[in-house]
Amino acid sequence: MRVARISFRLRWVPLFATVGCVALFVYLGLWQAGKAEMRQNEIAQFTDRARLGPYQLDTALADPDSLQDAPVAVRGTYEPEKQFFIDNRQENGKPGVHVVTPLRIEGGQTRVLVNRGWIGWGSTRDVLPVVDVPTGVVQVNGIANRPSTKKFFLMPDREQPQATLWSRVDLQRFAKRYSVPLQGFVILQNPTDANDALVRNWPPPEDRVAMHQSYSMQWFGMAIALVIFFCAASFRARVTQ
Repeated sequence: MRVARISFRLRWVPLFATVGCVALFVYLGLWQAGKAEMRQNEIAQFTDRARLGPYQLDTALADPDSLQDAPVAVRGTYEPEKQFFIDNRQENGKPGVHVVTPLRIEGGQTRVLVNRGWIGWGSTRDVLPVVDVPTGVVQVNGIANRPSTKKFFLMPDREQPQATLWSRVDLQRFAKRYSVPLQGFVILQNPTDANDALVRNWPPPEDRVAMHQSYSMQWFGMAIALVIFFCAASFRARVTQ
């Protein structure tokens, strides 16, 4: 009579590989869970601040992390001579630029960059669009936004030192050029804040909580599946007489 005996055979190399991979998967799962929690806290902070109304900016440098995506308001004077444009911006499939104008905050020398919106190119890219700039003291309302500091390989910064067409908003570059105190974010001006020809169509803050939570569960699931596979592969059935 043949009898099947099941034995567990522990092999060290697969064991170490499994432990290493499981540790990596658990780490990635915890990392994604942490990102989900952080984004959830940011959204809650944004919602709470929106209920309180806009944050009133003054000449003191504000914390850009705490104001990310928060409504802000500020009074000051535009500086059209320092205005520049952000290239490769589209609106409804049309190419154009974003118009960024520095605002000298009332009561001091601190500046904040205001993205006043989008305007399309004319018949040629050789001539920058003509955009009127309000004069005198103005009230600006909008959303605080920290521009990305990533530099893309296929879109390097090739502007000349005095050029007014930039590939991205670079706060350090602006502050270094003009040697002025600068807020660490850009104000995305509200759509109804000014009566001009600029288009201000800003996407809302991205809610990626569910995405990060899904990624976290996938990494944890892969860790569990790997443990199950290792255990199943370590058992061997031997048939004896």
